[in-house]
Amino acid sequence: MMLEEKNFCFCTLAFGKNYRSLALLLARDIEKYSPNTYFVILSDRPKEFSKQSNVLAFKHRQNSVKIYHDKRFVLAKALSMFHSCIYIDADMRIVAPVPQNMKWLQVPGITARSCEIMPKKYTKVFAGTADHKLYKQFIVTEKAAQKLSLKLEKEEVKFIYEYLFAITKDSEKELEFLKQWEIIAPYFELNRVHDGEGNAIGLAAAKAGLQVRWSEMEGISFFKDKTELIRIKKGQSNIQDMALYFEQQKMLEYPKISILQKFIFKIFTNFKYSYNLLRLIIVTLRNFDFYYQ
Repeated sequence: MMLEEKNFCFCTLAFGKNYRSLALLLARDIEKYSPNTYFVILSDRPKEFSKQSNVLAFKHRQNSVKIYHDKRFVLAKALSMFHSCIYIDADMRIVAPVPQNMKWLQVPGITARSCEIMPKKYTKVFAGTADHKLYKQFIVTEKAAQKLSLKLEKEEVKFIYEYLFAITKDSEKELEFLKQWEIIAPYFELNRVHDGEGNAIGLAAAKAGLQVRWSEMEGISFFKDKTELIRIKKGQSNIQDMALYFEQQKMLEYPKISILQKFIFKIFTNFKYSYNLLRLIIVTLRNFDFYYQ
């Protein structure tokens, strides 16, 4: 397979045994339904993908306190080789043929399967009904916006649900976007908001002038457990048809392990979190004014 065969690729992160196994399933889906399309993966053990000819796997050491904001690194890698990249979570599946030419992918900027303006995202905050987690996420996002001289109420600042979105190059605005995300990510993590990367993506895009638009992303037929359950509830999907996907995901993402294994995993996870947070604090001290005031 030659890199020139297509001007777009899929990409993801795959860390830990569970997610590497899930990413391998997804790689086989892409091989089946989108032949000659590369799948760029950053992983702690890239050699596990060596038998998949459609995978370009690269070694990556976790940079974020938690893994979420490391998505920017795989996007950067993918865009260094392709004109467009489609980020898809490793625990998702492609379930139908992907067309050769998808018009929405040809439009410069970010195309998201799900996104919304910040006022809509934080409706419960403005209504006074938000839980502590959502309220804290809003406060940190608002403060980050102020530091970037952005206003959340403006429609160009959007929250991107990061499980499925695409980036097409736009006169190097995509590079500025990644640079801004690099700046913003530590601010969220230092304030203990680790899984709100959709906020950081939206802020970085607005600061870089990279357009964000919603799209059905026609041509990408996918399985995502939470989304599929909603579809089933609405009568848009059939549980019998999706049973195998649910079963495979549960088996790989949530395997049965002993109490001792759970204990060891918890100790290791807590240690890694503390180490990564301490490292981040030390690294960001050089930009004290931005991160600590």
